[in-house]
Amino acid sequence: MMLIPCPWCGPRDENEFHYGGQAHVHYPDDPAAVSDEDWGRYLFFRSNPKGPFAERWAHVSGCRRWFTVLRDTATNEIHRRNHEEVAR
Repeated sequence: MMLIPCPWCGPRDENEFHYGGQAHVHYPDDPAAVSDEDWGRYLFFRSNPKGPFAERWAHVSGCRRWFTVLRDTATNEIHRRNHEEVAR
C-alpha cells in the first residue's frame, strides 16, 4: 500500500483516495472552436512518464478535498505536495 500525504488530514492509506489523473491539464480557451480530433486528445491522451509526475488526488474518505502531488511512477515515492485545493 502507498501512503498519500493529504495536506489537511496527514498521511493516509491510498484506499481513502480517488485518483484524478494528470495535473495541470488546461481546459481549452474556446471549446466551441476545438475540433473533434483535438477534443479526443484533450479527453483521452495523457503523459505516461517513468519518474516524477504531477497527479491530482481526492481524499474521498476524509476531508473530500482535491490536491496535487508529485509522485515518482517508478517507485511510488511522493516528492512534493501542492496545498492548493481545486473545486470540481
